[in-house]
Amino acid sequence: MVQLGKRYRCEECGTEMLCTKPGEGQPKCCDKEMGIQEPRPLPSSD
Repeated sequence: MVQLGKRYRCEECGTEMLCTKPGEGQPKCCDKEMGIQEPRPLPSSD
């Protein structure tokens, strides 16, 4: 299932997709399912 507001990324070519409507199924690119992109860590404010 595609989740609203999540970013999906293709590991093969680097294409990124932002989900604007939730629904059934899984986004595909380069004949492979795209994985959810994890949030980038924020730099520390030491």
